[in-house]
Amino acid sequence: MSESSAADILARAQSEIVACQTPEQVEAFRIQYLGKKGIVTAMLKGLADVAPDQRKVIGQQANELRSQIESLLTDKQAALGGARSKSPITIDYTLPGKRYPNGKLHPITQTLNEITDIFHGMGFEIALGPEVETEHYNFGSLNFPPDHPARDMQDTFYISKDLLLRTHTSPIQVREFEKKKPPVRIIAPGRTYRQEAISARSYCVFHQVEGFYVDRDVTFADLKGVINAFAQTYFGSDVKMRWRPSFFPFTEPSAEVDISCFLCGGKGCRICKHEGWLEILGCGMIDPNVFAAVNYDPEEYSGYAFGMGIERIAMLRHQIDDIRLFFENDLRFLNQF
Repeated sequence: MSESSAADILARAQSEIVACQTPEQVEAFRIQYLGKKGIVTAMLKGLADVAPDQRKVIGQQANELRSQIESLLTDKQAALGGARSKSPITIDYTLPGKRYPNGKLHPITQTLNEITDIFHGMGFEIALGPEVETEHYNFGSLNFPPDHPARDMQDTFYISKDLLLRTHTSPIQVREFEKKKPPVRIIAPGRTYRQEAISARSYCVFHQVEGFYVDRDVTFADLKGVINAFAQTYFGSDVKMRWRPSFFPFTEPSAEVDISCFLCGGKGCRICKHEGWLEILGCGMIDPNVFAAVNYDPEEYSGYAFGMGIERIAMLRHQIDDIRLFFENDLRFLNQF
């Protein structure tokens, strides 16, 4: 590039910039001269083909030309600063901004928080534990015999011979007993895992709330009082309850608790399988063998424990007939809560 050609380009640019009357025309001018494939850019890229003894002079001329054209652009853009674009695509900066919806708690989290708050109001402390547990805490210390079916690989996710994904939140009970001496009053919410076939009624991941109280002279009547108070607070003061004998390795005696169906008033419907009752939890007096595992004297102390499935409670309360909806992350479902 010679000095005369640089002057010719600058003269042409000065003439063309005068004719630009809109921001769009100015932008087209910038692309023509300074864009990736623009005239000045091509000149700078062509320096590699210039003889070494001329490269410095020509490079200096090209840089001066670029600076001069940039100055022309700056002046023209300032002159057109108040001009409105004639483009059909415009932005009205006076319009209010878009409001994006706030996030919401998942229905399982909502249910878990509500239940935990009720028991916390009764004086229960909140405790958490690891989701990866040892066989000792998950089974052995809770009075599960070595040949109990729950230990089988068909029911439990084993990581190694001694490590597994906890199948219930009951191991937190033993961990707290090891750290504290009675009185101990704990509520333990958390996520649990079992190898179950996924269907409308069961899932391999679910949530539980474990509760337990140990002190001197704790009786089954105390357990009934706490469960009755919870059910009336959560499901309504007019709820009716039914206690049925059951069996759990870590409690004796054990029971399962039903409430009258709050959807049909106990008359029978599809949700309660036309029986008028809905099961909400299992409970019982803590087995002396559990106390022995944590060095509590069963002759001095007694206590109760209870546990409930959060998904089941949420399904009952919100009339949801498929547990898989909680895990599919479908906003059409979640936005209802």
